[in-house]
Order: sequence, then structure tokens, then C-alpha cells
Amino acid sequence: MAKAKGKTANIFVWIILGLLIVGLAGFGVDGFGTSVQSIGRVGDREIRTQDYYRALQEEMRAIQAEQGGSFTFAEAREMGIDSSVRARLVTIAAIENEAERLGISVGDEIVSEELTSIPAFQGLDGRFNREAYRFALQQQGLSEGQFEDQMRMDTARSILQSAVVSGLTVPDTFTDALHGFIGERRTLSVIPLDRGALSEPLPSPSEAELRAYYDANEDEFTLPEARRITYAWITPSMIIDTVEVDETAMRELYDSRSDEFARPERRLVERLIYNDEDTARAAMERIESGEADFADLVAERGLDLEDTDLGDIRREELDDAAASAVFELDEPGVVGPFDTAFGPAIYRMNAILSAQETGFEEAQPELRDQLARDRARRVIADQYDDYEDLLAGGATLEDLARETEMQLGEIDFRPDTQEGIAGYETFREEAERVEQGDFPQIHPLDDGGLFALRLEEIVPPQPEPFEDVTDRVIAAWEGAEVEARLSERAEEIVNALRGGQSIEELELTADRIEAITRNDFVQGIPREVISTAFEMEPQTHEIVAADGGVHVVTLEEVLPPETDTPEAQELRENIAEQARQALTQDLFSYYARKLESEAGIRLDNSAIEAVHQQLR
Repeated sequence: MAKAKGKTANIFVWIILGLLIVGLAGFGVDGFGTSVQSIGRVGDREIRTQDYYRALQEEMRAIQAEQGGSFTFAEAREMGIDSSVRARLVTIAAIENEAERLGISVGDEIVSEELTSIPAFQGLDGRFNREAYRFALQQQGLSEGQFEDQMRMDTARSILQSAVVSGLTVPDTFTDALHGFIGERRTLSVIPLDRGALSEPLPSPSEAELRAYYDANEDEFTLPEARRITYAWITPSMIIDTVEVDETAMRELYDSRSDEFARPERRLVERLIYNDEDTARAAMERIESGEADFADLVAERGLDLEDTDLGDIRREELDDAAASAVFELDEPGVVGPFDTAFGPAIYRMNAILSAQETGFEEAQPELRDQLARDRARRVIADQYDDYEDLLAGGATLEDLARETEMQLGEIDFRPDTQEGIAGYETFREEAERVEQGDFPQIHPLDDGGLFALRLEEIVPPQPEPFEDVTDRVIAAWEGAEVEARLSERAEEIVNALRGGQSIEELELTADRIEAITRNDFVQGIPREVISTAFEMEPQTHEIVAADGGVHVVTLEEVLPPETDTPEAQELRENIAEQARQALTQDLFSYYARKLESEAGIRLDNSAIEAVHQQLR
């Protein structure tokens, strides 16, 4: 009877194991990934599930490394990363399908050469190491056969890609047109008009004028959307006055920082080293006779004074003889030569930094502050779990403020908010991420503090009250009024120039800018001025308002691009290469779309969703 019972028990064990195997047979479980092999196919070429999963992970890791902080799959989907990854894999599959159809392949010898040249598969001796190879593939979830087949297909795909775009050239007329546009030069004159060009000062605006400007330009004085957040926080500064620091600890810290509180006399010194004693002595004699100074000798050696600078040094940092001479000087001077490990040298002493000593009593406030802050950080860190437990037990932020030393606050958080707790980067990140209904959690601050927050509501954009922004309204009104009056003056100047008067006759000063290209930068000239000049016809005039001023622009002449300088030739070559790359990319893109259309694309949405589920 007992024997039969044991046999029955074994049967149940095998049934349970069987059910476990079936349950684990879905995607993403090592050793049982058999139910979802691919997310689709292009022609006869499958897009493997594992390839899609790995490609998504790589994209997400790359963005996370670039942005810092966490990056979720939900955020990736919002950015369309899953769609772009699928599109890329579809294109690869289409090319591979065509390579297989055409019979393009490579032999084992080429695969072996490629394989053994991969650094990740090499040992310390630089040679191919099979154990390193197996381990690397194991980390990627690939077998040797799968990887080598993929290498073979990658090479075949490269051959097909090269065949499609090989021989593609950019017509000279196309390159010439681009070069002519980018390299074209123009000479112009610019008459700058600023507030000093006004014939009379601005009047003081009335309140009615200011309110009219405020109403007409409400967008300038509207606060952007805000996230109204309640938070509880604690920082070392909040509890530093309650932390006790004993004198013994302060004295130990004082002793450990003795180099800071008891600094010996130091001197600012430069050293010039020579190859031999005779040359060094001759140089010193020239200084003593007044024939040359230390800087002259440095320049003769082809050096800069920075090359000789030793900084502020203590006596013990120099050899005995040099130290005695340098530290016996009562004022700046040159001494030497003295032997060094690098050859004979002469020294110039530039300044004396007197010894400084800060007594324990004088340093005590600084010492106490350092120790108290360290202690406060430890106290807060020790309370981390207590705060977490309170929140987990259902405590609100208000409860934390009542029952602990945390302080409660509220803030309308906007992208430009920097005051108070919003000055902490961690808080800013969490404030942008939190959603209504999220459970508050404890987060660390850079200075050792802690905080938790709760989103109350999204506050829509709203105008700031006129009374709160009066000064800004006045400044904006004045700016607009100055620009309007300067524009009127600029119109008068342009009409005079068009009537045949010269800049000299108008008793004005113009900045002449010679032969600039559209991408050049000119100090003091707004970018808008240069952009406008390249839209003008020769001997015409335009008015450009930019950077709080108004500019009258006259285009003097249009010059063709330079062609005979190395820079011009390099520019033309770069243009031709960039154009070739763009045409190559377009051609290959059209070719890939054609292959996808001919082969047919079939995607399995349920398999794709299974991959996404693994990443959530």
C-alpha cells in the first residue's frame, strides 16, 4: 500500500513539473524560449524575437546613458523607439532575404578571419580564445552556430549593399551649385542704431500706456503650466543646530587638518634649467649686469614663463643650497645657479607668502560646522527606514511633518523654477515624473537630505497680476518704444540713401564687413543682419531689428566663392562627400523599400506585445 502511494506521489510530481515546463515555455525564460521564435518575417527571412528584444534593450540603454537616470519602456514607446527598431529590423531582413534569393554568401575561411579578429573573443595574448568566445555568446543568449550564421549573413548583406551603391557619383553641377550657395561671399555696410541715436529721451509711460501694453502682450507675462506639488523634506541644515559636537572630536579634526591651519612660509618661484654649468653662470652674469632679465632668458630658450613656474613652494621642496638662497631673499630677485636632478638652474623668487597659523579657538566654528553637518547627514540617513515605514503604513506627508522633523511645503513647479527645494536636481527629476495618485516615496537629496512629494494638480498657464510685473512691463514698453523710434529713424536713413545721399553726407558711421559667407560670425553684428544680407540684391538697403537695436544694412557687392585656397578646396570636397553620402542613403532606402514591398512583410502583433511585456 505504501509502495502504491509513493508511485502515485511521483506521478503528481511529474504532472506538476510538466505544467511548470509548459508555463515557462513562453518568451523570455532561459531554456524554455520556444513558443515565440519570431515577431514576423520579410519574405522567407524571420525577424527573431531575441533580436528584437536585444535591439530594444540596446536603444534604451543608449538613451539612458545619454540622458542619465532611469528610462522606462513606456517612455521609449512615447518616443517611437519600438517602431524605429522594428523598421530597422524589417529593412535588414529584406536585404538578407534578397541576398539569400540571389545566392550571395561567403565561405568558412572569411567567417573565420572575421571571427578571430574580434577583440571581445581574444585572450590576454591577443589571440582567439574559444572560452572567451563561448562566454561572450552565452551572455548574449546565442549559440555558436547562430552567431556564425549571422556573421555570414552580415557579410553577405554588406556585399549586396556595396553593390547597390557602388559607382554612385555626384554630378559636378550639383556640387558646384551647393558650393556656390555655401561659399558665396558678400560685402556689406551696417549702420547700427541704438538708444543713443534717439533725438530726444523717452518720456515716462503713463499707467494707462503700461496697462495697454500689458493687455496687448499678455503672452510675455503669462506663467507657463505648473505642477502644484506638496512635499515633506529634511536637510542637514535644518537640524544642524540640534546636533551636539564634543571638543575632543573637534581637536582630532583640527589635528588632521594641520596643514591647512598651520601653513609655513612659502614663496612664488620660477626655475630655468640649463644643460651645463658654464651656460647657467653666463646667463646669471647677464642678469646681474642688467643685460637681460629672467623673462628674456626664458624667451631665448623658446619657453614660456608658465614652463618655468614652480608655484608657491615651501623651503623643504627645494634642494638645500637653492632653498637657502631663495628663502634668504627679502624681496623678489634672481639667484643661482644651483645643481638640480635635471641640470644647473637659476631661480626667480616673485613673492613672499608669510606663514599663516589659525589657532584652535579661531578654527572652532568651521570645525564644528563640518562635524555637525557630517553628524546631521548620518542622523538623517539613520531615519530613512523610519520615514519609509511611516509612508508604507499609510502616513501622509502631513503626518510626516507632524510626527517627525521633516518640514511640509508646497510649490508650483515649472521648468524654470529654481528656488528652495527646486534647486535640487533630484527633486526636479521627481517633480517632472510624478503623476497624480502616485504613492509618495522617500528620495535622497545631494546634500544628504531626504524628501517625499505628492502631485496635487496641474495648474494651467495664467497671466501674472499686473501689479507683480510692473517693472518688467516698464522695461518691455521702453524696449518696444525704443525699437519703434529707431525704426522710424532707420526709415529716414534708408530713404535718404535711396535718394542718392551717402553715409558721409548723413554724418553717420557704418561698419564695413568684407567678403563674408552666410555661415560667418562677425563680432558685434547680429546673426539676423548677415542672414538678411544674403537675401538682398546689390546696392539695396534693408532695416533689421535685432538684439535691442536697429541696423540699416546696405549690400555693397556679391562675390563668388573662393576656389584657389586650400580651405576652399577642402570645403568643396566636403560638400561633394556629404552629397554623395546623402544620395547613397536615399538610393539604398528606396532599394530597401522596394525589396520589402516585393517580398512582403508579415508581423505578429501578439509576439511583439510579448516582447514589450518583458520590458515593462
